[in-house]
Amino acid sequence: MALSSMTGFARSHGASGTYSWSWELKSVNAKGLELRFRLPSGFDAVEVAARARAAERLSRGNVYANLTVTREGVTPVVRVNEQVLEALVTTLRSLSSRVDAEKPRLDGVLGLKGVIDVIDEEDNEVARDAAQAVIIESFTEALGGLGEMRRHEGAAIGRLLSARLDEIARLSSRAEAAPGRQPDAIKKRLAEQIATLLETSARFDADRLHQEAILLASKADVREEIDRLAAHIAQARKLIAGGGAIGRRLDFLAQEFNRETNTLCAKSNDVELTNIGLELKSVVEQFREQVQNLE
Repeated sequence: MALSSMTGFARSHGASGTYSWSWELKSVNAKGLELRFRLPSGFDAVEVAARARAAERLSRGNVYANLTVTREGVTPVVRVNEQVLEALVTTLRSLSSRVDAEKPRLDGVLGLKGVIDVIDEEDNEVARDAAQAVIIESFTEALGGLGEMRRHEGAAIGRLLSARLDEIARLSSRAEAAPGRQPDAIKKRLAEQIATLLETSARFDADRLHQEAILLASKADVREEIDRLAAHIAQARKLIAGGGAIGRRLDFLAQEFNRETNTLCAKSNDVELTNIGLELKSVVEQFREQVQNLE
């Protein structure tokens, strides 16, 4: 399976009878799958089927779906909302006895919200149902376009992630070959530090200092961190090659990369190894940022 980004955009449009419509889909990053629909009045039934189809094709992303519907060749119908008008007239009559004001004009009353509704000519239920069925199919078409764009973006992200993994592997090899991380070099530095301490005071126990030096030398070795970085690199490459919805698993690996890099920097007592660790942190952060865009 191909990798997919969580960002994308797609449109679709069509017509059925007097109805014309257009879908606009936009997808951005999210921890899970979130679907937000904006539908015109009277088309709420479309959402249930559209949600089901989106869930079949998408695993993650914040998807905004906007449906616009118009009707061609239909005569507008003006209707007076009798209930709202009656309530308004009753209120005006009540206020007229208590407030000294001019009598309300007809255009002013009709201009109040809810009194006048301008709607399209009534259509039969069969025609509306037929339009909704085709609108749902049009949504599926838009989903296909969105998925194609997300896969195109995912392929580009996959190439970037592979390049970052190559850099992490290269820096890990440099860390492994760094002269300062070799046990003999570590012991030599510790021996020099112990000799300096013994010269400053005779109260130090030489045997105890020797034991502490051995312990510190074992803690300063970054062999385990380098081995774990290599294992994480291999696992990340395998996930990318397999494709699919791997964003969460790669995000976990990015955290593990960061953990091992931090430990390597904390253990390092050599300038070269510290610099390699800092470069690793930068590359790992770039890897993590790209992973946030994957489904």
